[in-house]
Amino acid sequence: MRGKDYLRRSPLLRCLAIYREMPAKFLLTAVLLAVVNIALVGQQVMMGHAVQDAQHGLLVVAKPDGALDYSRVWFWIGLLLSLSLARAMVQYGAGLLSLSIGQRLLTILRGRLFTQIQRLDLAYHWRHGVGEMVTRMTRDADKVRDALINFWRQIFETGLIVVISLGLLALYSPWLAIVPLALLVTGIGLLWREADALVALDRRIGSAYDAVTQDLSEGVNGVRVIKAFSLDGARAARFRHHVDLFRTEARAAIRHAARRVPLPQTIIALSHAWVLGFGAWLVAQGALGLGALVAAMLVVNTLVLRIEGIGRLLQVVTDARASAGRIWEVLDAEPGIRTINAPLPLPPGPLGVRLRGVSASPLGDGATVLRDLTLEVRPGEIVALVGATGSGKSILTALLPRLVDTDEGRIEFGSDEAGWVDIRDANPSELRRRVHVLPQESFLFSDSLAANLKLCAPDANEARLHEALDKAAAGELLARLSDGLETRVGDRGATLSGGQRQRVCLARALLADADILVLDDATSALDAQTERRAIDGIRNLQSGRARPVTMLIVASRLSTALIADRVALLSDGRIAAEGTHDELAQSNPAYRALMGL
Repeated sequence: MRGKDYLRRSPLLRCLAIYREMPAKFLLTAVLLAVVNIALVGQQVMMGHAVQDAQHGLLVVAKPDGALDYSRVWFWIGLLLSLSLARAMVQYGAGLLSLSIGQRLLTILRGRLFTQIQRLDLAYHWRHGVGEMVTRMTRDADKVRDALINFWRQIFETGLIVVISLGLLALYSPWLAIVPLALLVTGIGLLWREADALVALDRRIGSAYDAVTQDLSEGVNGVRVIKAFSLDGARAARFRHHVDLFRTEARAAIRHAARRVPLPQTIIALSHAWVLGFGAWLVAQGALGLGALVAAMLVVNTLVLRIEGIGRLLQVVTDARASAGRIWEVLDAEPGIRTINAPLPLPPGPLGVRLRGVSASPLGDGATVLRDLTLEVRPGEIVALVGATGSGKSILTALLPRLVDTDEGRIEFGSDEAGWVDIRDANPSELRRRVHVLPQESFLFSDSLAANLKLCAPDANEARLHEALDKAAAGELLARLSDGLETRVGDRGATLSGGQRQRVCLARALLADADILVLDDATSALDAQTERRAIDGIRNLQSGRARPVTMLIVASRLSTALIADRVALLSDGRIAAEGTHDELAQSNPAYRALMGL
């Protein structure tokens, strides 16, 4: 249990555990890297032996006839070149495998992040911006990938080099190994002390980068508003400010590393001086051969270079610790909406909805938007929901498909004849299939018109798509599009007007064949005549279905309220009045003021 707790507190180790999903590649890469590093040290030892042969005059030997014998020279040259070539080939294979593992790791990490982002409830996305999510999917994931590849490779390879090198130095003389080991431990200890400070600095860099990404996202998505209000200069200045803040934080991290990292690296580099000085003394005493000293210097040089690389690795790893922490903040987040293990199906017949004593504060900041709200919409009824801006109409519509959850009260679906099912007991997939909310923001994917329409009905044929567009008062839209249903609508439907996007989204909602259709001011961009045609199309749809369509329409215009069978006035977080338009217009001053009567 203690190990699991430590793992949970170490986000980078939790990411490292992903390697368990590719054990064969991981093990093969480790074996190849071990072979490469053992061969490297072996090559250096052989170089020492060659020098030793040269010292004793064995490389070039004079034959009895006076000719020179270079066979020993060619032996060492051939052996060293063969070993170098073999090591290069193995290292190339290990490098390819490492890249493959890194890409696989990144794919797994981003896949989990994307799945989790889709899983989290709407309230979580309201609290966190698009820029933050994009940063964690891109910059943070890349940093973790780079750190893990460098981390396990360099730690594994450096560990092998340390063990083999110190073991070889100890064979020549124990003191040749003891002093470098002490210097290594001291230098690495000093480097490790800086880890927490570097993590804190990188978290600040990550937060600054979030703001840059958020500005970039808003600059692209909000380009129409920016141009309409001539905000180009102000938005550019805001973006430059966030970029400058990011650069300032990055420079602070670089300055901190530049001040603190060189000292431990210098301490580690003293191993060179020790091996050279003490080794030369051993040679003078006759306790060590010149070739062995050369081999010891080559080995300690490789050792120091690898350990000095740990300083750079520490910066990469500490950056990645901060990024891994930010990633696991998302992966560990639990949706505020919990489902039961054995959900109940909704009643098979026509669906109505009733809310009883509902209170909701979706942002979790204690600000209650809806208070003790009670409302019932009967099966097949069309109810208009009106209220002042900020009264909670959109929150109420988000409650019905359970995109956010209530704090108190009950929401039930069904009818008096078939019975009622509490929303907390319902299957979320079935609920969202039969209760379709069309938000005010008309979102279309960057794909063809047909692909956008088929999102809710993948098997719909062309005739059915045309029928849905006709009922949504968008039939004439096809005549204006060069490629008809195959016309690409651009990013977020940018090639269509606001009214056209709303009608296409309404047609898509009709294809979903839902039992309850909730329009959250989803016809605000339509003129009164087109809106009437769209609603009449839905009314005609009811006569051709076995089950009537129940509609709740968030209305901000008088023309919308006039279409409804009944109007509900939302005020102060609760339903303040209900009735037909004529009844409310005669008896309720607040309704008359809201509708401009």
